[in-house]
Amino acid sequence: MQIKYRGDIMEKKKVIIICGPTASGKTNLSIELAKQIDGEIVSADSMQIYKDMDIGSAKPTKEEMQGIKHYMIDIVSPDQRYSVAQYKKQAKQAIKEIIEKGKIPIIVGGTGLYIDSLIYEIEYPEIEFDENYRKELEEIAKVNLESLYKKAKEIDPIGIKKISQNDRKRIIRIIEIYKQTGKTKTQQEIESRKKEVEYNYIMYGINLEREILYQKINNRVDNMIEHGLIQEVKKVKQKYKEHPTSMQALGYKEIKDYLDKKILKEEAIEKIKQESRRYAKRQLTWFKRNEQIIWLDGEKSIQNNINIILEGIN
Repeated sequence: MQIKYRGDIMEKKKVIIICGPTASGKTNLSIELAKQIDGEIVSADSMQIYKDMDIGSAKPTKEEMQGIKHYMIDIVSPDQRYSVAQYKKQAKQAIKEIIEKGKIPIIVGGTGLYIDSLIYEIEYPEIEFDENYRKELEEIAKVNLESLYKKAKEIDPIGIKKISQNDRKRIIRIIEIYKQTGKTKTQQEIESRKKEVEYNYIMYGINLEREILYQKINNRVDNMIEHGLIQEVKKVKQKYKEHPTSMQALGYKEIKDYLDKKILKEEAIEKIKQESRRYAKRQLTWFKRNEQIIWLDGEKSIQNNINIILEGIN
């Protein structure tokens, strides 16, 4: 899909996007880039929005941020729901604030929906959901997620292609949207696209050989366990009574199952690695569809890739 711009693209303020699969090196690249171009970072990660969920979301620490201001991190409690519409509104405000300071916004993350909401100016309507119906669907999902996936596929065959058969949250979302509005999620997205964007989004993606990426993912999961992921999940479970979305996140749901004695610790760790690899594959599929992305070689040095970005934005 091509983005249509209002007026001359050269008149629009530049916003850099760095996207790609999990564990590909987006954080380190974006922080070093921000230091060199006087930029600030807007996270486009659907898990880094949550407070108290640091290790499993691979949230950059204050030391790792190196003094670079980050937006859209630690903005929601794990017991709250958070929509793409909310993200878009707050991220656009962050972009505006950065530009008003005379700095360059850098959008960084792997959540394709968040990034698409910005670059395509998609207006997601605020829909009031039937909590009882949602609970009913969630109960079905616990015992027969496959049946819900088939139902969602019948409702929205286009939208379901972007979703894993194990992605309970988004499968339920397709069914809910249709029940509440009589329209599919895909229909709503098509109807709500403004096809005009406010900024000149310049997009870069980090790519790695599959085997190298998978090894990085496996190492990251081991590192998360070593640095206290199990203790983090335990604390979040104790601190918050409800976890409508947050505990469905990759890494958290598997550890929760271990803490609930549904699976062994070794099984939980292996499952996180496996699902993370699958997630990375889906992320790559999502981003590869966007022909505007300039792909960077993740095996090259950070400075090498920054030089490519600098050439592209100057």
